[in-house]
Amino acid sequence: MSASGGTKAIVAAFAANLGIAITKFIAWAFSGSSSMLAEGVHSVADSGNQLLLLLGGRQAKKKADKEHPFGYGRERYVYAFVVSIILFSVGGVFSLYEGFEKLTHPHPLENWWLPLLVLVIAICLESFSLRTAVHESRPHKKGMSWPQFIRRAKAPELPVVLLEDVAALTGLVFALLGVGLTIITGNGVWDAIGTLLIGALLIVVAIVLGMETKSLLVGEGASDEDVAAIEKAILDGDEAERIIHMKTLYLGPDELLVGVKLAIYGERRLSDVAAAIDSVERRIRAAVPAARVIYIEPDVWIDPNEKHPATDTIVIKGLE
Repeated sequence: MSASGGTKAIVAAFAANLGIAITKFIAWAFSGSSSMLAEGVHSVADSGNQLLLLLGGRQAKKKADKEHPFGYGRERYVYAFVVSIILFSVGGVFSLYEGFEKLTHPHPLENWWLPLLVLVIAICLESFSLRTAVHESRPHKKGMSWPQFIRRAKAPELPVVLLEDVAALTGLVFALLGVGLTIITGNGVWDAIGTLLIGALLIVVAIVLGMETKSLLVGEGASDEDVAAIEKAILDGDEAERIIHMKTLYLGPDELLVGVKLAIYGERRLSDVAAAIDSVERRIRAAVPAARVIYIEPDVWIDPNEKHPATDTIVIKGLE
């Protein structure tokens, strides 16, 4: 996934959320709507989240050093995980608190037209942000559904922005319903209910984001499609007899580690084996460009069911 696509979506989301946050707080100050206050805090949290995602992308570009020989690619996962925590603690918990407070002490809205105007503008701006995120994500979906893309994407920025924008639009609809029903009925309880719905929504999104980024932090391997492509690239030539075993791990969104033990024909000379390994590495990188770190261990295959001629016993090899 291109960093430029993710950055463009993040910048668009940041600009939209910052503008929306200012207008929401103005509407809250003049109307006293708790839904507007919750939405304002939501937008501030989203703006901070986008800054963290940009910072994570910047940190991930640092070159590998002695302490981090595989680089800093996972910094992007760390900051995405922090984003989910902030979205939960700042947005969700505060909105629930404000909703319960307003539920116990409801009051009518003042200047009711102002929050309605702000909500309509906010929906337009958030729609623009979501449209940008969808546009930047489409080239990377590769036939997957949107839930599959969010689940399988190795670069966290676009899924995070997509979920944030969907949550923001849904939250705005909740706020619009709460404010609208409060204006129609004159009962501030509806405004409180809208605030509680916003808080619950933020917590659900935060849990989903936390689970997905936790999986990336722990370490995920290549997709089934990439594994098949790597195996095919290895066996396309005549260098190896077979793959004894292989493991993959994403060091960062754009960097895949491949470790493989290959059965090389035993009669080959060392120089021939080295040349064979180089050829296999070139084919792997051509098939899966993200496979930037490759370790290949040559070995000699012995059939586990074959009897050793000297000891007449079964030899188990290559399955450790």
